[in-house]
Amino acid sequence: MLTLGVLISGRGTNLQSLIDACTLPNYPARIGLVISNKEKAAGLARAQKAGIPTKVVRHKDFEAREAFEREMTHHLKAHDVDFICNAGFMRILTSTFIDAWFNRQLNIHPSLLPSFKGLNVHEAAIESGVKISGCTIHYSRVELDAGPIVAQAAVPVLPDDSAEDLAARVLTAEHALYPKVVRLIAEGKISIEGDVVHYDGLTDTDQSILLSP
Repeated sequence: MLTLGVLISGRGTNLQSLIDACTLPNYPARIGLVISNKEKAAGLARAQKAGIPTKVVRHKDFEAREAFEREMTHHLKAHDVDFICNAGFMRILTSTFIDAWFNRQLNIHPSLLPSFKGLNVHEAAIESGVKISGCTIHYSRVELDAGPIVAQAAVPVLPDDSAEDLAARVLTAEHALYPKVVRLIAEGKISIEGDVVHYDGLTDTDQSILLSP
């Protein structure tokens, strides 16, 4: 059983998708701790409703980012966390945290990386004229929205889409993809050495997950 730590800053909708997955019979992961850097993050209530321990570690309480990150690591280890899922965690992490959890931390980004990194992703996608967008799950690295890609899900960009329309469509794909990828990692079907992602013993169903939610 893989014990997850989930980092959030806001609504926690991807957190909820992981919470729901962890209640399923034979799901090979559990959430040991949810950390938010914002005490009013709605995702904290989602975790508390599910009986999951929560901790607020406010980045504003620390003069240095590294001290903030060491505090998070302290709490994660105290709850025996094996693996981290960033789920709308709006802080840029330094090498202090990335190295402490190297190849044991996933991030989800609302575009088909390497396109459209950073913020205002959906506006950028629409303005560029692309016809396909989506989401990317990747291992975390110090570089913003970089790191070995594990899986992606594509969604159409429709002619009359607003940024809000596209964001909602992409978010639905995120909710479907994230728990499936975590399951494959917990089952040992996805692993990583250095920057190379390996896929072992995937069924046809497993392989379809990596192409579409």
